[in-house]
Amino acid sequence: MRDQLLDAVERLLVRGGVDAVRLDAVAVEAGVSKGGLLHHFPSKRALVQGVVERLADRFEAVLPGPDAPAGAFALAWLDASIPAESPAGDTSGADQVPVALLAAAGGPEVLDVLRERYDRWQRRLVDNGLDPAVATLVRFAVDGWWTSRLLGLATPHDDLHRRLRGLIVELAGQGSGFTHLVAPGNRDFA
Repeated sequence: MRDQLLDAVERLLVRGGVDAVRLDAVAVEAGVSKGGLLHHFPSKRALVQGVVERLADRFEAVLPGPDAPAGAFALAWLDASIPAESPAGDTSGADQVPVALLAAAGGPEVLDVLRERYDRWQRRLVDNGLDPAVATLVRFAVDGWWTSRLLGLATPHDDLHRRLRGLIVELAGQGSGFTHLVAPGNRDFA
């Protein structure tokens, strides 16, 4: 039931943003009673926090463990956030649930959930064998690009998309020897 409710919240977020997430709308979207919803999530904030935690868990699941080769964490960050090719028809990334914006809209308690995850991820990035400044620059580049896609802010497409992604791969691969970990569509840049 919990996943069914969180799925409903995600669908509402994609269609209408944070304002579309109302308890009654979530109950209808999930096909449950409002009482059933309140049993699992007593407030809108709890719903938003549940989605933020689940999205962060999904992201975490694709990241390598602490014994990953040097640079692998930064490359996985890129692969999990930016596709190898610019998606056809994708001008904004608006089909994705905006976890960072969602967390900010959920209030300080919800944003703290994401901050804590980012603190852990940042430690793992800088402990993964790259120069800490390089690892952080890769994260900033990827996070900025992801946000640009989400908001439709002059997002690069086609050849520029591939070239920019290739530059990030090169940066993340400096001194690691693991640029081959990137998606096959980017091998010409590695």
